[in-house]
Amino acid sequence: MPLLHLVLVLVVIGVLLWLVNTYIPMDSKIKSILNAVVVIAVVIWLLQVFGLLGAIGNIHVG
Repeated sequence: MPLLHLVLVLVVIGVLLWLVNTYIPMDSKIKSILNAVVVIAVVIWLLQVFGLLGAIGNIHVG
């Protein structure tokens, strides 16, 4: 993935998270959980993009 696409995806995710936090009325606890989930998902995605994390598709539950 080219660096420009990576930066563009991160900017879009940041803007969407900002819009949700600013314009959608929610309890602060729910916003904190949402922010944490999004940050964790982005970090895992970045680790996969840079090849520091193995393929998650090989993990089977149950």
